[in-house]
Amino acid sequence: MEVENDIQREYDPAHTNYERWKKARNLSDDRAKFVESVLSSEIIAERLKILDIGAGEGSTSKFLSQKNLAVSLEPKSERIKKIPKTDSLQPIKANSSGLPFKSSVFDIIILQDVIEHLNITEKLISDFGNLLKENGIIYLSTPNRLSLFNIISDPHWGMPLLCLFTREQIKKYFLKYFRRNDYTRDDIAELLSLKDLINLFSENFSVNICTNFSIDYLLNGGKGLVWSKFHLRLVKYLNEFGLAKVIRRIANDEIGIVNKFFTPTFYCILKKK
Repeated sequence: MEVENDIQREYDPAHTNYERWKKARNLSDDRAKFVESVLSSEIIAERLKILDIGAGEGSTSKFLSQKNLAVSLEPKSERIKKIPKTDSLQPIKANSSGLPFKSSVFDIIILQDVIEHLNITEKLISDFGNLLKENGIIYLSTPNRLSLFNIISDPHWGMPLLCLFTREQIKKYFLKYFRRNDYTRDDIAELLSLKDLINLFSENFSVNICTNFSIDYLLNGGKGLVWSKFHLRLVKYLNEFGLAKVIRRIANDEIGIVNKFFTPTFYCILKKK
């Protein structure tokens, strides 16, 4: 029942985060095209089997199903209802703790802005690897816990410093007093740092950061990567004041200071070892 209440809040115009969530939904098709473009830089994304975990309303898996077989895995009924079932797209109501598939089934797993909402365990990471075929890959995007920009304005709540808090701390010190209607949610985001990501995945996957690709896409007018007022203003000012060239020179795909402490969102390709 709580899960369905969470969904109702997302579509409630009276909710504090309504406009933020609405923008994210409206940009879902653009986000899907970006995911496809990242995948295409690594693999020919045609005639493959793809699992989209935490698919939401299924925009990404629906877009990818035009050339592939895609499965939209989503735990919330109201979202599943919005995903059309076709010969190449199968919506399944389930969550990541009980993945209903055999081993070595998929070529690609999509984890688009979802891993921060999951209860991450070693078994879960192992399950991801087991579901992939040999040479399979994971597309992963997730906000950076230690990014200066997210510290100024948390990508989920629009408040300073919250990105540094654990899930329980957010509930105890923020939601309990300022967003009581969200207190019982079971999908509160707990952000990860680059070190966290590498520690989680490096045993079974090689981690390739796609910061240069995402920066070029964003600064060239690509949509779907940012939707909060703060981050949209930031992109606007970078272009207006001629700072885009500087950002392009600084940006890189290395595990260093830029990606550890400045990159707002990690866009990664994880290759199965």
